[in-house]
Amino acid sequence: MSALFSDTHHFIPATLAPFFQEYDFARLKTQSDSATIIERTLQFGNRAELRWLFTEYARAQIADWFRRYAKERLPDPHITFWRIVLEIKE
Repeated sequence: MSALFSDTHHFIPATLAPFFQEYDFARLKTQSDSATIIERTLQFGNRAELRWLFTEYARAQIADWFRRYAKERLPDPHITFWRIVLEIKE
């Protein structure tokens, strides 16, 4: 198995695969599936995976996802942490 999966030159680290068990990981696309990828990486990603996330997606796109979905999709401790990191006021 390849270490990375492609979306026309965009790669999702294979180490994130366990967090997408209900998806066909090889078919995930970094752009069309960005909401799911951002969600799972913010919630479960390690430092290397988070570094990848912030390289792959603009900080503004991640912050926009956070504003739209965090209350529904992230546990409270994660919301507090990412609110500080992304400098988002309540």
